[in-house]
Amino acid sequence: MHGWDSWIAIGDSFTEGMSDESPDGGYVGWADRLADLMAAQRPGFQYANLALRGRMLQEILDEQIPIAIATRPDLVTLCGGGNDIITPGTDVDDVAAMFERGVVALRQAGCEVLLFTGPDPKVQPLLRRVRGKVAIYNGHLHAIAERHGARVVDLWSMDVLQDRRSWCDDRLHFSTVGHTRIALRTAEVLGVPVTEDWREPLPRERRRAWLEMRQDDLAWTTTHLLPWVRRQLTGESLGDGLQPKRPQLQPYREPAAAPLPDRADTRQGAGR
Repeated sequence: MHGWDSWIAIGDSFTEGMSDESPDGGYVGWADRLADLMAAQRPGFQYANLALRGRMLQEILDEQIPIAIATRPDLVTLCGGGNDIITPGTDVDDVAAMFERGVVALRQAGCEVLLFTGPDPKVQPLLRRVRGKVAIYNGHLHAIAERHGARVVDLWSMDVLQDRRSWCDDRLHFSTVGHTRIALRTAEVLGVPVTEDWREPLPRERRRAWLEMRQDDLAWTTTHLLPWVRRQLTGESLGDGLQPKRPQLQPYREPAAAPLPDRADTRQGAGR
């Protein structure tokens, strides 16, 4: 059993759960998966997920962090800045300074804070172009965590995330496999008991033909890359018009209702 009674998850698409699809058409993600584990071990455990896809770091600071500060849960997980870094022309040092202001505010409110480094993007053709910026940003995040007593989940060091199957078809977000392993890694950092090991290698992948890989690249370019470029040029976001899926801190599971007495018990009580 862990010692956390309440948790607010804030951030962007990573924490919202894209692209770990649920049967109802929404997204699950590492945070909801971890909350399910934590609630099973802690009666009354409360959870909120304020993250929204496409959010830039300043939007996270303006929209989500004030809610966490006002609510003051035991734990706040914060992951942001990735959308800023992959945007051409942004300065990593400036993004890190902005991130640190958010951490300071949360720590001053008395919240435990958990940060996430960026994963190593070398397996992805689009993201590998900003690999150096991600590495610099990660260095800042480790330093910020040390300065302010925050915990860190180091996604860069997770070898399982170097497997393409940990990523979804858009090559920007994690698959169900990736989200599941990240939930297990985060549980380890938080001291939440689990029965699985995030380090377990994935089954051997079948060898793919060159033509099949080229067809995948073409489909990715037309389906995902070109729309992403268009959004960058127009300033649009995948999260425009959407609301957080768990906007309020509340019990993850409703308390079980007390069982109704059977008829025999009722008759005995009436006869007294």
